[in-house]
Amino acid sequence: MPKRVDHEERRRLIAAAVRRIAADRGLEGVSLGEVAAEAGISKGLVQHYFASKDEMLRYATGTLREQVDRRVGTDLPEGLSGLRMLLLALLPRDAASRTDALVGNAFFVRALKDPVIAERFRTGHEQLRHGVAAMISTAQQAGELNADCDPVTEADLLIAVVTGLIDAILLGHRTIEEAERLIDHQLARLAAQ
Repeated sequence: MPKRVDHEERRRLIAAAVRRIAADRGLEGVSLGEVAAEAGISKGLVQHYFASKDEMLRYATGTLREQVDRRVGTDLPEGLSGLRMLLLALLPRDAASRTDALVGNAFFVRALKDPVIAERFRTGHEQLRHGVAAMISTAQQAGELNADCDPVTEADLLIAVVTGLIDAILLGHRTIEEAERLIDHQLARLAAQ
């Protein structure tokens, strides 16, 4: 009896190879041949699942988002402690989160020229913005954060701070501990007086 192939699993195997190459060499290093070698499969098999490099990269962006969601988690406590945990979880703290950040940066550059990838970035950003704003609002209702601040504006600022800190950590300009202190400083600024 022929072996049953899980096609989605094969596509994910290929996307994981794309992410590893992107983290190591950027998207310039991604080719059908390089991806095949990294995944341990033939170039023809890669072409069977993805008709073009663009199609392969677009698929890989979706799996990157899933990877980050799994790492960050969805079982965060409500209020200020959950907000802090979320913001800290976005930082490149270990090898896996560093890889995710490097891959995200590589795809960000690609998004500037690819409207499909750009739309995925916009959607992801809006989901994060909405989630952070909701957590701020919950913390306000619990009396943990100043009731006068606007949750959406503060979410935008917190995301901008974290995004900048991710790049600073990747470049070696900041340590994780320094980034944590800066996030805590921002959260303390929002705390109820």
